[in-house]
Amino acid sequence: MLPVIIWDLACALANQQTTPAQESSTIRMDVNLVLVHAAVTNSAGQFVPGLTKQDFQLFIDGVSRPITVFERDDAAVAAGILVDNSASMIQKGSEVISAALAFARASNQQDEMFVVHFSDHIRLGLADDKPFTGSISELESALANFRAAGATALYDAVALGIHHLQQTKMERKILLIISDGGDNSSRVRFSDVVKLATRNGVIIYCVGIYDDADRDRSPRVLTQFANLSGGRAFFPAELKDVTDTCVKIARDIRQQYTVGFAGPADGEYHGIRVAVLAPGHENLTVQSRAGYFAPKP
Repeated sequence: MLPVIIWDLACALANQQTTPAQESSTIRMDVNLVLVHAAVTNSAGQFVPGLTKQDFQLFIDGVSRPITVFERDDAAVAAGILVDNSASMIQKGSEVISAALAFARASNQQDEMFVVHFSDHIRLGLADDKPFTGSISELESALANFRAAGATALYDAVALGIHHLQQTKMERKILLIISDGGDNSSRVRFSDVVKLATRNGVIIYCVGIYDDADRDRSPRVLTQFANLSGGRAFFPAELKDVTDTCVKIARDIRQQYTVGFAGPADGEYHGIRVAVLAPGHENLTVQSRAGYFAPKP
């Protein structure tokens, strides 16, 4: 029954505008404030610390806009760990569980987390009365509910994760997907899930653990989820590298900058580009979400 309910809610979310409160911080007074989280790396892929507001440039629909908020704190996040439970994962479950726990341990101790298991069905890992937890032991129990069988409803799982994040008061919302295949049994469409993520400011990180023989492998889908939402996609060469990858993602999340600006309330989609021009730094790359939906007037 739960997947049907979540499906209906996800469809409703995909067809409505985000409210100002969903687009802005819960502790700020400006209801039209738009926050953009940006990761800055150098040519070696290393994060660049110590940048200032003056080093950043913000463009909305190609037009330069003043930055009214700038932060570089290790702020807590709400994070969902989405674990592929399809039949092809049967030999990978223990490694994936260990990697997910390593992600949790490397994250901010104030983070709120939850688990979604997905095969051809989707289900939450925590108890019904506990939407989030910061307890490693509770997350370990939730991840231990891993049961490999069936097909892959990846899009449905992401839609459920996005909907579940609406219960948090955290400003930053993250999904971590660990999967070895493309979607082959969801009812929700890829385009609807991307729209949900964009409307609700959810950043998606992906870890693809594909075998060369996998017929359902679809790195393009995971890459698009990450790029369009402002996250990153990783494809470790070996299963044993998944843990290190998840730890890297946790550290990436903790080293992001936040820039904010006063946006219009016109109900339209607006493109976002963040650039960095910092003295002493060359060939910097900025990863942030591609755009946002403004609230209706």
